[in-house]
Amino acid sequence: MKKNFATILFITALISSVTSCKDKAKEAATKAAEEVEEIVNSDIYALNKDGSTIEWKGFKPTGSHNGTISIERGVLDLADGKIIGVSFLIDMTSIAVTDIPADDECNAKLAGRLTSADFFDVEKYPSASFTVTGLEDDDGKMTLSGNLSLKEVKNNVTFPVTVSNENDVITVSSEAFTIDRTKWNVQYGSKSIFDNLGDKFINDDIELKIMVKAAKS
Repeated sequence: MKKNFATILFITALISSVTSCKDKAKEAATKAAEEVEEIVNSDIYALNKDGSTIEWKGFKPTGSHNGTISIERGVLDLADGKIIGVSFLIDMTSIAVTDIPADDECNAKLAGRLTSADFFDVEKYPSASFTVTGLEDDDGKMTLSGNLSLKEVKNNVTFPVTVSNENDVITVSSEAFTIDRTKWNVQYGSKSIFDNLGDKFINDDIELKIMVKAAKS
């Protein structure tokens, strides 16, 4: 009986693990940071802070948590009606948890852990940044590449986006994608960095979904 029970637990954990992997978005292609070309003679659009946000999702063996991060400010450059540049500053002190009720003490506990030196160390690194290095349209499918600077580590990431222009308001929305946090020196609880974590590890992948809105200055 004990053996059967142990087998059931193993199968349940295995199914949970496989399901979790299937639910996660594809990892963004990541490489060394690229040079950013100087932009001249463009129409400048200012990012709308209230309409721009980053959604995040983190994974662990027993489940996941999700939340938001605010975009502090940024600009979008257009030339001949096409986007030629996007750059924005991310307010890392704004990390919020949305899957736990705000009045639950676990919400503040998790948010405090994420902003601590264990993870994003927002006291030392209050801001992150993203600067576009390329936007390609391949038969109607758009991909955006840019340098993500986090904890003073900079890498270039590429992911799918959708771009729309309604009443002179430009919206750039990404599909959900993941990044490997260890590539930005966020190492806490990573089994690829530390041994003997057992089931207490936290997945290296962080899922992100970005939306920025901008109107002509």
